[in-house]
Parts: sequence; structure tokens; C-alpha cells
Amino acid sequence: MSEYHIPVLLDESVSALVGNVSGVYADATFGGGGHTAEILSRLSPDGKVLAFDRDADAIANKIDDPRLTLIHNNFRFIHNFVLYEGYRDGIDGVLADLGVSSHQFDTAGRGFSFRYDAPLDMRMNKEARTTAADIVNTGSEEYLERIFRVYGEVDGSRRMARMICAAREQSPIDTTAQLDKAIEGMLPKFAEHKFLAKVYQALRIEVNQEMKSLEKFLEGAAQSLKKGGRLVVITYHSLEDRMVKNFIRSGTVDGKAEKDLYGNVSAPLKAVNRKPVLPQESEIASNTRARSAKLRIAEKV
Repeated sequence: MSEYHIPVLLDESVSALVGNVSGVYADATFGGGGHTAEILSRLSPDGKVLAFDRDADAIANKIDDPRLTLIHNNFRFIHNFVLYEGYRDGIDGVLADLGVSSHQFDTAGRGFSFRYDAPLDMRMNKEARTTAADIVNTGSEEYLERIFRVYGEVDGSRRMARMICAAREQSPIDTTAQLDKAIEGMLPKFAEHKFLAKVYQALRIEVNQEMKSLEKFLEGAAQSLKKGGRLVVITYHSLEDRMVKNFIRSGTVDGKAEKDLYGNVSAPLKAVNRKPVLPQESEIASNTRARSAKLRIAEKV
């Protein structure tokens, strides 16, 4: 499991999550199973874990434990499955480790990383129809500009969208190397990797509809929790962290709180930690992908 994905903020997140050792918990992002295994290690024989992942590669990491139910589906449907599994009174906690697994980044053929010349794919669910190549080759200049500006916060997103549209007129952009070539005139000296990381992040978010899935997940997680149940979320970039922070504070991902007749905010959760928990320097040294992680904890009211 560690070769597939090293779990980030493992002790901090699971310690914040598990209060009732006989309770029912959900790991919304199973991946290599690291967080799930840690949750199971802290539960009694009566405890249960529902784990979700839309990537078939992750499902192959299933842990042999009768207390675990592994669900091959998008975590946006968490509340549907909590009800389907019979937990109509709610569950005790939900954990999500957002972003891309080490396995997805490191498997060249998945097309998540500019480090490899590979098909421009980026689908977390390999059965999904739309790939990154589809978006790059068919999206309008305005559509591409919005993706790179909103999801990647890329400087010069309009110019880059124009360059991509010009390049694809000469030949389809089907691989990561072809995409890099199409925009090489924009890559800043000594910061090429940082710039490309934003470009690939933007495409990945659009391919997998990550922001909409996160919004639906947060709503479903809040509905699924018992009173006093915990929501524990690890984020890796400002877009998703802002959505999680807003939802905890106001009950909506855009931060526009719904209020009752007396002006009171009717958010379903309250923050347990005002500031996010960050990884220790020792964890970052052993796992560089932890460096941007932030842990937010909330409780159902």
C-alpha cells in the first residue's frame, strides 16, 4: 500500500476522526488503503468502514477485513450509499484525502504528469468518456481560457488557450509531450515545472469534474453524519481548501451563508480547528507531496 500511495497526516486525521471505537466511518478516498487500514486498527470488532474510490486500480488494493465495505464509485454519492448500506440514523465520521494519489502521478500511462511522454488522459475513472486530449482538441478558446484561469490560476491563460488552438490545427494534441510543445513559448525560465503543474492541475480538475464532485461530497457527508460526527478533510490546493473552509463555516462552498428569520447562519457543521493542521517537517522530508497538505476538522451540530 505504501508503494501505491503514502497516506498524509495519517495519525492527525484518524485521531480527529475516530471517537467511538464501535462506530461506523467512511473513507471517501480509499486509494492505497492507508487511512482505511489505520481507521480499522482503532476500531473494535463491532466497528465498520465504508470506503470509496472511482479508480479501479485503487479498488484492487482492497483490505481483507469483514468490517470493510469497499465501494467502486465517486464519493459525491456518499449519502446515497450510506442510506443503501442501512445507516439511516447516520454514521460517526467521514474522512477525505483529496487530490491525486502517488500511483496516479507515477503511472506514466495515466497521463497525470508532465514528467512522462504519455497519452493525455487524466481520467480517475478509466471508464469515463472524456479525456484531457478530448478537452484540449475540441474545447473552444474561451472554454480553455476559463479552465486554465479558474482551475490552474495560470498567468496568460488567454494567450495559452490561443496557442493550443493554433497548434491543434496543425496536428492533434494527443500526448503530454505534444501539449508541452504547444505551449513551450509560455514556459518561464527556471520555473517550467511549477507552471506546467498548474496547467495539468487545471485539465485534471476539468476532466474529473473535481470541484462539482467535492461540492456534492461535502453536502452528502454533512447529511450522512450523526450529531457530533466528524468530517475530516485533507486538501492540497487553494481552490479545494477554500471550498472546504467555506462549507464548514457557512454550509455552502461559495461562502454565502443561508440564514434563518433571526439572521442566524444555518450551517450543518462547526469547525473544530480554526486554523488547518499542517504536516510536521519530518513528514514533509520523507514525503514531499505532503508539503501543501492542510487538514480541516468539523463536527455535525
